Amino acid sequence: MSKQWWKESVVYQIYPRSFNDSNGDGIGDIPGIIEKLDYLAKLGIDVIWLSPVYDSPNDDNGYDIRDYHGIMAEFGTMADFDRLLDEAHQRQIKIVMDLVVNHTSDEHAWFVESKSAKDHPKRDYYIWKEGVDGQPPTNWESAFSGSTWEYDEASGEYFLHIFSKKQPDLNWENPDMRKDVYRMMKWWLDKGIDGFRMDVINFISKDQSYPDGEVQEGKEFGNGSPYYINGPRVHEFLHEMNQEVLSQYDILTVGEMPGATPEEGKLYTAEDRQELNMVFHFEHMDLGGGELGKWSMNEWKLTDLKKILSKWQYALENEGWNSLYWNNHDQPRVVSRFGNDQAYRQKSAKMLATCLHMMKGTPYIYQGEELGMTNVAFSSIDDYRDLEILNMYDERVNKYGHAIDDVMRSIHHVGRDNARTPMQWTAEEHGGFTSGTPWLRVNPNYPSINAEEALKDPESIFYHYQRLIQLRKANDVIVYGAFDLVLDDSEEIFAYTRTYGDEKLLVLCNFTNQEQIASVQGFESLSGSILMTNREEQTTASSEALGKVTLEPYEATVFVVK
Repeated sequence: MSKQWWKESVVYQIYPRSFNDSNGDGIGDIPGIIEKLDYLAKLGIDVIWLSPVYDSPNDDNGYDIRDYHGIMAEFGTMADFDRLLDEAHQRQIKIVMDLVVNHTSDEHAWFVESKSAKDHPKRDYYIWKEGVDGQPPTNWESAFSGSTWEYDEASGEYFLHIFSKKQPDLNWENPDMRKDVYRMMKWWLDKGIDGFRMDVINFISKDQSYPDGEVQEGKEFGNGSPYYINGPRVHEFLHEMNQEVLSQYDILTVGEMPGATPEEGKLYTAEDRQELNMVFHFEHMDLGGGELGKWSMNEWKLTDLKKILSKWQYALENEGWNSLYWNNHDQPRVVSRFGNDQAYRQKSAKMLATCLHMMKGTPYIYQGEELGMTNVAFSSIDDYRDLEILNMYDERVNKYGHAIDDVMRSIHHVGRDNARTPMQWTAEEHGGFTSGTPWLRVNPNYPSINAEEALKDPESIFYHYQRLIQLRKANDVIVYGAFDLVLDDSEEIFAYTRTYGDEKLLVLCNFTNQEQIASVQGFESLSGSILMTNREEQTTASSEALGKVTLEPYEATVFVVK
């Protein structure tokens, strides 16, 4: 396996709208990011992944792009972006852009032209179909509720939108469209950016027969995902993209791939296939899902979480590469989801950080994760801004008559706005995010959970993340070592080893609020020194017996095995 800079890096995701507002309009912006680059340099991250800052009407918070070569006015100007790139590079921080090319905004020039006439040269840049007996071409359900098809009266045809009706899907079967996308990508890379995170990139190839999807009992629409997730030509398209663009630059590429299996992950990321560096899978994020999808709020088990993460570790061990993440702009806060955001917030946040960062792969930190920011529970739907939340609430409450309390509980548990509440910088009003009125309310716990407090406390979650990043830079075993799960059946302890040549680490993570005993088979006669721990009771011992280790509630300790 080759050594690469992006395997040794730690990535920090910025959701610009919620990161830092420099001008008091309540919306985070690019100059606001520049103001905080020294904070990120202190944390020690190598790469910023920037959620979309392109010109957009903002139907889906920037994931509906109107102009790939423009910057959203709320975020600043292209001159601001160029300054961000320069200032970040001066601090040895790389910038990875979000690439959204499964769809555009319906206000994009390509779609305006495509819609203008059935014989327009850009008509086939998008997916247009005639209806069937007065109905849409297929029964597929949109990711944001309702049909995936929108009728256009002027032409008498429907266009496909897997997401919002303001996000028409591009037609990747069209080679001219693909060439235009590749030209745009080169434009950004020639500007000096350091890679792409690719939004739902495994959706770009559709089954050209467009069959109806299976309809679950009680559902109005069918499940079309088997016909557009990991579609028939997706590997061909990504290999072409690699040959035309990606292979010509030394960059990081990561594909967001809902529904990808480890076997698919290997195909997408194996070096000899020349597609992408790594993928984001969603298996661990789907824990607790059920009949209502992610809104089901079913219980999850630690053995299930371990099974999923270790399965990906093993599958991509020698070919391919993993991305490691707990959080992003679409997921609830990890300390609320897999930790304890009350009595053990700091301890469990550190445990979760250690558990993730000691695995094999490139770790991603989502803004505020390094502070232990938590989910939020706004009492009124009026306080939420996310399109997915609002559509789900409307459908379940107004269409199906679900109890409002039940629906709000689901939103508090897994709604996307949990991640999008503004970054908590200080104990000042609105958490120091803005001097104006924030676009989305700040989590009310900002007076106690904020960056200013964290930076003053040497035992804070922030400095725990900083230490994890430093350890990764200093120890090849953390980056390149083999992963092996131990204590597979434990519902309390997540334990694994990392091995690289003669070096071996033992990672023990207690996922409970009770003391636990870790007895790892084969370690009875071994001892180890502590590389990293979040223990309350710091030990002065130079080594500990590893046959039976007593773990405090939510303890995570990494031993160098002797």
